[in-house]
Amino acid sequence: MKALDGISRNKAKAILAGGGVTVNGKNRSQHDFPLNPGDRVEISKRKSGPTLQNKHVRLVYEDAYIIVIEKGVGILSMASSHHAYSVKTVIDDYLRKSHQGATAHVVHRLDRDTSGLLVYAKTIEAEQILEHNWREIVTDRRYLALVSGQMEEREGTVESWLKDNKAFFTYSSPTDNGGKFARTHFRTLRIGPEHSLVELKLDTGRKNQIRVHMQDLGHPVCGDIKYGNGDNPIGRLALHAYRLNFYHPITGEHLSFETPCPKAFKAVFTSAEE
Repeated sequence: MKALDGISRNKAKAILAGGGVTVNGKNRSQHDFPLNPGDRVEISKRKSGPTLQNKHVRLVYEDAYIIVIEKGVGILSMASSHHAYSVKTVIDDYLRKSHQGATAHVVHRLDRDTSGLLVYAKTIEAEQILEHNWREIVTDRRYLALVSGQMEEREGTVESWLKDNKAFFTYSSPTDNGGKFARTHFRTLRIGPEHSLVELKLDTGRKNQIRVHMQDLGHPVCGDIKYGNGDNPIGRLALHAYRLNFYHPITGEHLSFETPCPKAFKAVFTSAEE
């Protein structure tokens, strides 16, 4: 920071994360990387080296400890078998090519056909803190869903117990069925002739929670082949994780990330008005 005329801490972090610092010719992104007398440190304000470029994965934020991405439709958060293509393998390839000496550690997941924001840890320490303190660290996590039919209520809350049967189908019960309690808050943002756009905020993060709770309301998520009604106006599961706010596991800084509503969701209402 002193060498660059007292630049801000955030600017220094950005230069590190962008591959702008080398020690003895090798990229280093850790702010606390130990230096020895005689080491040659080179700093460039312009990003250098490989960038994460992939049609399924968009880089949103990166520092020495975590990486936040926007996941596209049709890719797993992590591999289900050794050779399966996934967001994790994409990030690992990027980290290897940028010589960061790190691998991506999975903290939470999105279904293959759900798009949106995901955070991965780059160190074991960050992964452990995020995993064991997830509910305390995450301050806001919201989704957008295009659902079938016209929502009757502007906002409300769905509560139930969710339990899988032997066929891995999740059942919802208003009373304790031995499953896990789930609570979803919903807010209707837009209503069209045949569809509604809904914002969903989770108090709990159960498997298939949003999809099952929207089915409970009688307005399943469009494109949901498991819990839907066959309504699929955009050719995909219409669920997008658009907001993710959390405290940084190492620095404690509060981070806020948000992505726009997918154009395909909006197009359903635009075509209905024409």
